[in-house]
Amino acid sequence: MVRRTQEFLRSLGLPGADPGELPDSAKRFPDGAQYRVEIPSVEGPEALAAVLAEADERDVPVHRISQGSGGLLLTMPELREIATMAAERHVEVSLFARPLAGWDTGAAAYAPGAGAAAVQARGTAQLVHVIEDIRRTTDAGIMSVLVTDFGVLDVAARMRAAGELPAGLRFKVSVQMGVSNPASARLVERLGADTVNVPTDLSLAQFAAIRAAIDAPLDIYVESPDDLGGFVRHHEIADIVRVAAPVYLKFGLRNAPNIYPSGTHLTPTAVALCRERVRRAEIGLELLARYAPDATTSALPAADLAVPTPA
Repeated sequence: MVRRTQEFLRSLGLPGADPGELPDSAKRFPDGAQYRVEIPSVEGPEALAAVLAEADERDVPVHRISQGSGGLLLTMPELREIATMAAERHVEVSLFARPLAGWDTGAAAYAPGAGAAAVQARGTAQLVHVIEDIRRTTDAGIMSVLVTDFGVLDVAARMRAAGELPAGLRFKVSVQMGVSNPASARLVERLGADTVNVPTDLSLAQFAAIRAAIDAPLDIYVESPDDLGGFVRHHEIADIVRVAAPVYLKFGLRNAPNIYPSGTHLTPTAVALCRERVRRAEIGLELLARYAPDATTSALPAADLAVPTPA
């Protein structure tokens, strides 16, 4: 019976099993690159300025920054400041789309077995307000948003197609959506995902199986924060690039406080954490150059990045 199921998966163009031997991915970014660098948890203008300054000092290319508190907790001047800074450096900015259940008054999101329930849009009211948050973010010129809810992704992608949201807007599926297998990855790609952040604990073979199923870039934590597992996978970076390309290498930070939702009361901490994430990226890229010297990255400016268009 297992073989019948595996054969049916293959008839859908999906892998029947995770590969035993890790295949090289022949897929690439539009410019031919295998990997790009993403610095996550960049919570506000000061944190972005710190990332850019540290990247210059350490000669680390930064193609994308992402953020977890959401555009909802940034003022419009702050959103525009982020958009302007990033546009000047040709860096993509992806902001979380909120509010979600974990910020609401419902108790289920806090139950021990809640799992992904905390990152779903709770009821029609939150569905509406998450879409409104995406509208507000794009009004400031931000052209990429992080999405955790299948329904939000579907509706927002339909709005993009209908001209209700900008045609150039990108949807980045968050790690919290938990896309863990080739069928789920193909589903979110079909719904409109432009990049897919897979869970932090997947094996190289599981990365390879998902890569075989979709063309969208994968976003993979080389180091993940403690609340996402706290894994430090710098030693695997060459294989991650080899099997998962095109891939955004994300440099989170273990042994660091969770500062979501952030604000000015946490700015010094957010800045310090961002600087260390760039340092971690320098370490990862040094190992990548050591073990895969022919791996290719995108020169900046890269034409297909969802760089902000300041309003």
